[in-house]
Amino acid sequence: MTDVSTALGVRLYPDLVELGGLASALALTATRCQTDVGRVSAPERGRGRFTCAELHCDRGTICVGLGSQARYFMIDISGADGCRADGDTTDLDQVVLLAGAWRGGAGLAELRARFPFLDHVREPVGEGTTGV
Repeated sequence: MTDVSTALGVRLYPDLVELGGLASALALTATRCQTDVGRVSAPERGRGRFTCAELHCDRGTICVGLGSQARYFMIDISGADGCRADGDTTDLDQVVLLAGAWRGGAGLAELRARFPFLDHVREPVGEGTTGV
């Protein structure tokens, strides 16, 4: 077994094993979906280099991880302005479309309406706002 197949589990993520890990799969999916998700990175060492990815843009970072007992993608949005959202989906295309919408300027309310798997959304607390 290769490092990537050991880290990912061939049974749950055979497509990601074939593509070399989550970050590579996200980049290739973004290209296929013709969606700009910003800069994609992964940890340089350890199991995380195959199972974790970060999508970076001026608005903040979207961290993506893998479920270990079932196939799903965990998403955590951390906005530069302090907003936060998280959720999970079984569809990698939806992760890419969410990231593209976020990078394109969609707010959390719009993201939540378009991607109902976002189940925890918190706007930044400040002048004229309240936490959600």
